[in-house]
Amino acid sequence: MDWSSSTSIGLVLILAFLLILKIGGFWNNHRIKNFPPGPRALPIIGNLHLFDLKRPYETYLQLSKVYGPVFSVQMGQRKIVVISGYETVKEALVNQADAFAERPKIPIFEDLTQGNGIVFAHGENWKVMRRFTLTTLRDFGMGKKAIEDRIVEEYGYLADTIRSQEGKPFDARKILNAAVANIIVSILLGKRFDYKDSRFVKLVHLTNENMRLAGKPVVTIYNMFPYLGSLLRANKALLKNKEEFHAYVQHTFVEHLKNLDRNDQRSFIDAFLVKQQEEKSTTNGYFHNGNLLSLLSNLFTAGLETISTTLYWGFLLMLKYPEIQRKVQEEIEQVIGSNPPRIEHRTQMPYTDAVIHEVQRFANILPLDLPHETAADVTLKGYFIPKGTYIIPLLTSVLKDKSQWEKPDMFYPEHFLDANGKFVKKDAFMPFSAGRRICAGETLAKMELFLFFTSLLQEFSFHLPPGVSTSELDFTPAPSFNIIPKPYEMCAVTRS
Repeated sequence: MDWSSSTSIGLVLILAFLLILKIGGFWNNHRIKNFPPGPRALPIIGNLHLFDLKRPYETYLQLSKVYGPVFSVQMGQRKIVVISGYETVKEALVNQADAFAERPKIPIFEDLTQGNGIVFAHGENWKVMRRFTLTTLRDFGMGKKAIEDRIVEEYGYLADTIRSQEGKPFDARKILNAAVANIIVSILLGKRFDYKDSRFVKLVHLTNENMRLAGKPVVTIYNMFPYLGSLLRANKALLKNKEEFHAYVQHTFVEHLKNLDRNDQRSFIDAFLVKQQEEKSTTNGYFHNGNLLSLLSNLFTAGLETISTTLYWGFLLMLKYPEIQRKVQEEIEQVIGSNPPRIEHRTQMPYTDAVIHEVQRFANILPLDLPHETAADVTLKGYFIPKGTYIIPLLTSVLKDKSQWEKPDMFYPEHFLDANGKFVKKDAFMPFSAGRRICAGETLAKMELFLFFTSLLQEFSFHLPPGVSTSELDFTPAPSFNIIPKPYEMCAVTRS
């Protein structure tokens, strides 16, 4: 049954209505003084009837035009405050960072993580895991030459795979996934996989599949009415995939334990297991297997999905705008020639850097950010928001804020260039979010995007398949938790 159909949603809502009436006592109609304004909520379902559940960010954007930069909606029993526009998001996440630093408990992610790991963790557990993660990623080369060398080496395998297509049309998504996944895997597990290794293919597939499933409308309904869990079965496939992922990882760290040497830590897993052993004598420990499994899953997903999806958007845009592709290649020839691209070249390549930044801005792959929660009572733009309020920082409204971007709805690399062609940093560039919950792997992501993108355009020219015109390219995203392009094919021709 297609639960995303209006008939199915109607049925679910009726059932929710009956169930809530039976349980009773959930509906609370009192108004909080000076709470952000929003559309009138219906009993039981709140504002659900207003939403495009496949693209909720579009609904939030429309509502922000009516109610302003701070407004509220009600989804089922939950009041949500949405903050939109660069100034307001910065005021909340940066200027009042501590007050907006918590994560809400969302049924589907509580099912998947039990509050462990880093992305959907809470309180002190989150602080300890984030500190450990940032320190350990740095120790294993994030932002340093060691990881740069690893990306350059991985590019060799990626280029070989693309060359083997012999200029014929192919979909690059799986091989971009594999190349990017190998970078985070090399940090987490201390090794790389062949692109055809069945276990590796499975890990990548499970991660991609869970991102797709988490974006389904039925999951939104489940998060609003978790007591309908057994009826909706919204989390069944997600949990099954999680168990498969964890089973492989568990096997891997049991292997690591056999050869663990605290003086020769080979990977993120080793560093965690050493901490686990140090902690054994203490109570209230944080370095337990639940946190390790969730951390590895969080970092693998974040390290794979964000970068590979951005690159996949990047090449779709290069197909759409061949003149921009040529300008990048001209700059590569002038600055690098035939040498392998390195991070030090980035400051000498303002146009290429601007194109990569604009791909991230335009692709807008996480339009709702990840949800936040207020850790204390707070006032924002004159509105009172109590502690424990679910917050959506509408990142799409920052990346497309008309007051910050000259042509917000167009792909326009000049957003990041001054009149002399020099690269310009923009404060409203927030694809990694901002504040306390900013992406822990931002440095690694920037390095990978620059090195993979530049290396590929140095060696190949990307064209549409014969008989396909740029007007036929479809920029409508595929349904997913993040914004990914629909599958497309391209031809990669080796440049002489």
